[in-house]
Amino acid sequence: MKIMKKILSVLAILSIMFSQASFAQDAGKDLLKQLLSEYYGIKDALVAGNAATASSKAEAFVKNVNAVNYKIISEGNITTLVKDANAIAQSKDIQKQREIFANLSSNMAAVAKSVKLSDEPVYQQYCPMKKASWLSSEKAIKNPYYGSAMLTCGQVTNTL
Repeated sequence: MKIMKKILSVLAILSIMFSQASFAQDAGKDLLKQLLSEYYGIKDALVAGNAATASSKAEAFVKNVNAVNYKIISEGNITTLVKDANAIAQSKDIQKQREIFANLSSNMAAVAKSVKLSDEPVYQQYCPMKKASWLSSEKAIKNPYYGSAMLTCGQVTNTL
């Protein structure tokens, strides 16, 4: 009887541990999807030429990236992403935001290559005029570096 109770206790503990680990993985996936969504929000605001929206989306991005566990994205990558996004959030100058976005995009691409950010395809796109890349959820080019001046300048270079 004592052995049976011990076995049941061990099984209960293992069951709880497994369900917590599964929950943590799901929460991590959701956070990564949200992070990518916030990044796309910054990109879309820059495409539209809206500095205020880019700033607020960058603030939300910072909040989300700070919630990511270092086991999912390294501390160094998180620090770099926070630095870039904070600079976008603090600027009200669309040209300055676009300059900083090139660094943010480069760092996000590095993260996207090492961690699956979404179940959907992530397209890496490149602007030859700016000599910089960005990530997009769609194949159609909408250039965040030049907005309406050169909206379709660029090409898809990779699918992550």
